[in-house]
Amino acid sequence: MTHSLKLKKPLAFFDLETTGTNISKDRIVEISIAKAMPDGSVDIKTKRINPEMPIPVESSLIHGIYDEDVKDCPTFKQLAKSMAQFLQGCDLAGFNSNRFDIPMLVEEFLRVDSGMFDIKNRKLVDVQRIFHQMEPRTLGAAYKFYCDKSLVNAHSAEADTIATMEVLCAQVERYEGVKIETKKGEEIEPVKNDVEALHEFTSGKIVDFAARMAYNDKDEIVFNFGKHRGRLVTDVLKREPAYYDWIMNNDFPLDTKQKLTQIKLSMAGSLFG
Repeated sequence: MTHSLKLKKPLAFFDLETTGTNISKDRIVEISIAKAMPDGSVDIKTKRINPEMPIPVESSLIHGIYDEDVKDCPTFKQLAKSMAQFLQGCDLAGFNSNRFDIPMLVEEFLRVDSGMFDIKNRKLVDVQRIFHQMEPRTLGAAYKFYCDKSLVNAHSAEADTIATMEVLCAQVERYEGVKIETKKGEEIEPVKNDVEALHEFTSGKIVDFAARMAYNDKDEIVFNFGKHRGRLVTDVLKREPAYYDWIMNNDFPLDTKQKLTQIKLSMAGSLFG
């Protein structure tokens, strides 16, 4: 298998099957990674994972993976090191990956070792964002629309991963040079055969993957939920220090807690710097 993307470094397409959709509580049961290389080749790895918790039947009915199928499979902790090595130096891509797959993967790595997998210098390309902004549909419809193929074995991690890669290649071919109008009335050409441009179009600036915090129009970090929605995080932490403790002691993703802690520490640093 080959691809047509212009890459400066590997772009790892991946898809997860999980016990559910709660990033804090649920676990990965299957991961498939299609690593697109700058030379046009593709290296595919698919692994089933013992989630160390029962798989709810409603989830099994979607992806077809049951407790019996993964009881003898390695745990994420056992696979983490080799997986991190396989993804080393790669940018990341997927379908709805910025909202689900990447946060879920980051959370699993954080449980094992907070320093093993860092996304700070990686570009993130969410194929669904391109699709929904250019041709609102689902992955199956996207595959039919862009590639004129039917998606067989939908909700199989490998089938979805390969389809996602083919869709991005077709999207780049179709939309490179096509102009769209922004909410501000500006004309832009957002889709280019360039991972950095695709990252800017599909990801923008992310504070935490659960989007409990976000950037406002002034590029300041604000809370994006609850009673402090829209208020500067730094202001809230100064005026209501107990709010930090409340978040840290409740059911928020580890990634959110880590990012909030970094903001708090940076505030302390500015006081003494």
